[in-house]
Amino acid sequence: MFRSIRCLILLMGLCMAGPLAADPPPHGVATPHPLATEAALEILARGGNAFDAAVAVGAVLAVVEPYGSGLGGGGFWLLHEGETGRQIMVDARERAPLAARSDMFMDDEGEVNRDRVMNGPLAAAIPGTPDAVDHIARKYGALPLSVLLEPSIRLAREGFPVDPIYHRLTSFRRDTLREWPEAAAVFLDGGEVPEEGFVIRQPDLALTLERLAESGRDGFYRGPVAERLIQAMDEAGGIWTEEDLSSYQVVEREPVTFGYRGMRVVSAPPPSSGGIALAQALQVLAHVDPDAGDDAARVHHQVEAMRLAYHDRARYLGDTDFVPVPVERLTDPHYAAGLAATIHPRRARPSDQLPGVTDVPGGEDTTHFSIIDARGNRVSATLSLNYPFGSGFMPAGTGVVLNNHMDDFTAAPGAPNAYGLMQSMANRIEPGKRMLSSMSPTFLEMDGRIAALGTPGGSRIITMVMLAALEFHKGADAERLASLPRFHHQYLPDHIEHEPDALDDDLKTSLQAKGHALEARSRPWGNLQVVIVEPDGRFEAAADPRGVGTASSESRSLAPCQ
Repeated sequence: MFRSIRCLILLMGLCMAGPLAADPPPHGVATPHPLATEAALEILARGGNAFDAAVAVGAVLAVVEPYGSGLGGGGFWLLHEGETGRQIMVDARERAPLAARSDMFMDDEGEVNRDRVMNGPLAAAIPGTPDAVDHIARKYGALPLSVLLEPSIRLAREGFPVDPIYHRLTSFRRDTLREWPEAAAVFLDGGEVPEEGFVIRQPDLALTLERLAESGRDGFYRGPVAERLIQAMDEAGGIWTEEDLSSYQVVEREPVTFGYRGMRVVSAPPPSSGGIALAQALQVLAHVDPDAGDDAARVHHQVEAMRLAYHDRARYLGDTDFVPVPVERLTDPHYAAGLAATIHPRRARPSDQLPGVTDVPGGEDTTHFSIIDARGNRVSATLSLNYPFGSGFMPAGTGVVLNNHMDDFTAAPGAPNAYGLMQSMANRIEPGKRMLSSMSPTFLEMDGRIAALGTPGGSRIITMVMLAALEFHKGADAERLASLPRFHHQYLPDHIEHEPDALDDDLKTSLQAKGHALEARSRPWGNLQVVIVEPDGRFEAAADPRGVGTASSESRSLAPCQ
């Protein structure tokens, strides 16, 4: 059933798009959905560059992956200009409404109201994705936004078939979607989870996309769409204002760049924690001989590096526009050397023994795609609504399901978020502030090889990218990076999470003997999308086999249905 649905999606996309004027030029494209990959190829064949293709892909994913991203969310777009070599992070992270307060999710007993921070209008921060697609198209693209949004408008109007991932995540959030009639009418079938193959049509979203195509950011943040958003918020108890929408702007930031054993790594700066955590973990591991010891020694050191990086994430990180974050110190190789010296080679260090711990408060629900074109332009973009289907709240007449990224703030000292992350008051709620993120779109460069990669997965994103980077350093191809077994440690809770078959029995026994607690998950996680350019100019691309995505390289042909 899984294979047949994937092929049905692809065939529908080909029929909707119609024949291309020409095959796209050499390229690498990897996205989590066949229809998004097809949109990228359509735009490249029409003369667009990687940035154009990325805008088209981001918009299509807003239609066909409403559980993972959308116009009601935000994210980070890591760009590389082939002609100039310039690297840019387009920060489209959501912002807290201007009426937000640090205690807005506290109940009368002083506890965090988890329902209010996760579901409904108060959970939603001001979206950044609509501004990002307009900004990137205008500043870096070769084609007009009206052309780039054609595939998403077409798919919103004509529909797409439900696949296994949509079915599973809709089942998970069915009760929340039922609470909001507009969302239920679009994403459910008579109030129930639609069967695989059922066609989801979104006419209101098509109209919103058309307004964005015609008027750019003003088609969303001002005018009729903005008015509907504000009206629905007011009626449902939200706190958005016209100023919240009209004043939102993406920010271009300098990426975090560092080295690991001859490999150059470029990743996301704050308000993402990804680049800093990757710099710490990999630079700690630079002090460990990767070929010394057995598999248990290797995994032990990798887990201890993860633990240290997430510990500092919890202590220091937040929006640098609001709080001082010691980025230079945290990413300094000498600081990493000091952290590495604290690792015992044969024994796990309990998280509650880390210094300063008393000062610290006690995937598929995101999306990622990677694109490199023949001119050397690169995009690695991770976009999100936070939890599957975000807040579940869809303002009437917009077709836009809103995020619940307010949960990524520190709602109260000692209160973990939905992913169990403990965070400091540097990440407390403040008006207009961007919340901390784990999204980690990344570029890797070594010995003439270049990779663009990233993944969804909540708090596990950073460790997935870290493991892939270590494998790229060893020369692995795109398929290996996408399919790599995964394990994770995030400081608290103090255990190694792992995919069902990621660790064999002997390795588990050895890790437990070193003092590590293990927790197996019932299913795999993540959806890594990677493109590699080899020194001879050959493109490789791979979509994570855990998902339904497809990859294309060098020619128009997609990865076969299998």
